Amino acid sequence: MLKNILKKRIKDENARWLLEQIIDSFSSRQSDIFYVRGLPIGNLTSQLFANVYLNELDQFIKHKLKIKNYARYTDDFVIVGNTKKELENILPKINSFLKNTLSLELHPKKIVIRKQSQGIDFLGYVILPHYRLLRTKTKKRIFKKLKMRIAQYKTGKIDNKSLNQSLQSYLGVLSHADTHKLKEKLLNQFWFWLNE
Repeated sequence: MLKNILKKRIKDENARWLLEQIIDSFSSRQSDIFYVRGLPIGNLTSQLFANVYLNELDQFIKHKLKIKNYARYTDDFVIVGNTKKELENILPKINSFLKNTLSLELHPKKIVIRKQSQGIDFLGYVILPHYRLLRTKTKKRIFKKLKMRIAQYKTGKIDNKSLNQSLQSYLGVLSHADTHKLKEKLLNQFWFWLNE
């Protein structure tokens, strides 16, 4: 299916051939009976192909359903509506499109309809009307990973520059939310490692 989308979008045969080689190059042996083919998770081309593939969904939502308040990052997306009923009416149309056009399904446990006052849980943040918070799970993961990176530094597995880059990266994540107290906690706990 992805190859058909590429065929529609990319006219240069050499470029298309190369992309098809990349798509066909990955397989993972699962058992003596089955081979799983697909794209390796985390590979940069996989991210590109996911966006090309799901662009079909973007176009459907924006142009066919005429939804303006829509955002997607890779395979996570959010639609903001005026009423619960409006969102409930959109859902079967999206499910049908995904199933019939892209051979995909929405994970039933990942579909959430909530009030604006409860915030939108998206990409590690909880987005509320006038501010953004970091998801609790994301906070815990940051502190756990920083402790792991410091342990790696102490045993010589990584150098100070690498440790500092990790700390700066997490401070960057915090900068996109209202996390003043959390930033203070992180700096107080890990300040020694910032520029040793």
